Amino acid sequence: MSEHTMRAVTIREFGGPEVLTAERVARPEPLPTEVLVRVHAAGINPVDWKTRAGQGMAGLQTLPMILGWDVSGVVEEVGFGVTTLAPGDEVYGMPWFPRAAGAYAEFVTAPSRHFARKPASVGHVEAASLPLAALTAWQALVDTAGVKAGQRVLVHAAAGGVGHLAVQFARHLGAEVVATAREPRHAWLKELGADEVIDYTRQPFEDVTGDIDIVIDLIGALDDTDARSVSVTRPGGLVVAIPGGVSERLATVAAQAGVRTSPFLVEPDATALHTIAGLVDSGAVRVEVERTFALEEAAEAHRLGETNRTRGKLVLTVN
Repeated sequence: MSEHTMRAVTIREFGGPEVLTAERVARPEPLPTEVLVRVHAAGINPVDWKTRAGQGMAGLQTLPMILGWDVSGVVEEVGFGVTTLAPGDEVYGMPWFPRAAGAYAEFVTAPSRHFARKPASVGHVEAASLPLAALTAWQALVDTAGVKAGQRVLVHAAAGGVGHLAVQFARHLGAEVVATAREPRHAWLKELGADEVIDYTRQPFEDVTGDIDIVIDLIGALDDTDARSVSVTRPGGLVVAIPGGVSERLATVAAQAGVRTSPFLVEPDATALHTIAGLVDSGAVRVEVERTFALEEAAEAHRLGETNRTRGKLVLTVN
């Protein structure tokens, strides 16, 4: 095959998993300050299948597009002016978000400072599962909430990609962690550092917990989870509304209770990725990968992801 083309999974129209098509497309070339990364693995996130379906970040995209934001791979080439990375460096990152990054492909290009050296203690599959989920959890807890030792943090959907990392980060920061998840995930979440785990399918979480300082809400308006979270949050506490931002109902209920709210959207952040790599290499944080798929199996991976029953992350293997 020509060195000017590459394998990729594209979408030419929004829709179900069947719109994901494996084909050969033009290989990108790095501009000044950018790097060309040969992708070894690409993580899959809920924003991927929401965008594919015409939701999420779909309004920011131009079709046809290559989905995906989580990348782990090796620097193939550097553009003029790049001094922080060199060909052969193993890197991971979440380039360009929320603009298209094109991670479901053999190569991606992005500014060098959208990447960091991947954790040395894990392979590309594990590293590819980290960027978007880990940066979401880290930025929400550290930059947005400013979590401090001794605070009580409630993490909804704690068994998912973002959730299981948020549990570990909150624990690392010295917080007491309350998590919601189905009962089969409880023992695992306690191993990760959760002090209390609530099966939300058996009892309302607000009936069994309270005095929460920070809520990391990864569910949103579904079952009124965001507004119900206010009832367990201390006055002056904070609900970080991640999936859909702060709804009108959440804002009203929170204001009445004296609880703060904040919308949130993750950003590329090489500095945080460097810190997260250190935590992974030290053994303080581990990432869970439930299953891997070949690049051409992206549609099957999306079908599984959309069940919302995975433990940790799903990953595409590329090279």
